[in-house]
Amino acid sequence: MKTAVILFNLGGPDATDSVRPFLFNLFYDPAIIGLPGPLRWLIAHWISARRAPVAREIYAKMGGGSPLLPNTEAQAAALEESLGSEYKCFICMRYWHPRAEQQVRAVQAWQPDRIVLVPLYPQYSSTTTASSVREWRQAAARVGLRVPDSVLCCYSTEPGFVAATVERIRDGLLQLSAAAPNRPFRLLFSAHGLPQKVIDAGDPYQWQVEQSVAAVLAALGRPELEHVLCYQSRVGPLKWLSPSTDEEVRRAGRDGVALLVVPIAFVSEHSETLVELDIEYGHLAAEHGVPAYIRVPTVDALPAFIAGLAGEIRSTVDGGVALRSMAGGRLCPGGCGLCAFSKGE
Repeated sequence: MKTAVILFNLGGPDATDSVRPFLFNLFYDPAIIGLPGPLRWLIAHWISARRAPVAREIYAKMGGGSPLLPNTEAQAAALEESLGSEYKCFICMRYWHPRAEQQVRAVQAWQPDRIVLVPLYPQYSSTTTASSVREWRQAAARVGLRVPDSVLCCYSTEPGFVAATVERIRDGLLQLSAAAPNRPFRLLFSAHGLPQKVIDAGDPYQWQVEQSVAAVLAALGRPELEHVLCYQSRVGPLKWLSPSTDEEVRRAGRDGVALLVVPIAFVSEHSETLVELDIEYGHLAAEHGVPAYIRVPTVDALPAFIAGLAGEIRSTVDGGVALRSMAGGRLCPGGCGLCAFSKGE
């Protein structure tokens, strides 16, 4: 049977002229700004115009555009090789090209027997996975694609993802030892932040990120290592998840400890890793006297991650849903609405 695998990711502008429309698409998403359509359009138009100049400077530091699409293409190629000839991967970006309707038509032309929807977000959130799946299904309905689909909701403690993260950390520890020999250090697990109100409404993202950190530390086998989980990319006046990554960088300077920064909620390099973590927080670390600041790469297409994700995709095809039991046997607390476990089945 032919299986189409849809890989969801955020997307990013591919040129300077793409920055403002990309931002508009982002802020027009009802999962990001929960206002009625006409008011949300006005707000998205205003925010995208206001933030575009700063965003253009950010993407200029990456050569004028986001590397997220080529990175995702490399992951798709590795997954196809791992899954075999009966599987074909299609990339679907939420806020920039290729968008859902374009890829729905491509899938329709390929004529698969089944579809697996795969977010490249290990931890579920209503603002990422749910938003992408909703847009895909709306586009499929408009185009008339009538092929059964299953959702790989989340894989925050999947052993391949964990092993790939541990591999990156071990390499980073060697670099840190050379950069700051015999200095105390701290592991800084950094995840994309969310407004606290999203979590209070039942979103399981924070809990699943915590489970990812716990699984990585257990697999690393170094319980004595000092570590902290923090959240980056905070914007606006709302209360966000804490502690923030920039606060933890400043604290490391006060404490005189080196930092090994681990992007725990990203599987691909993009502006939040290459600019925010590497450049902005790297400069912040230097300003505040952090003895050494090393950021480990994302898991990208490491064999352990790709093999683990391929296994989860096969399980999703076989059983309709692929989720692992985590601490206390909990799955999708708050209910993601995408899998049998979240519905109490």
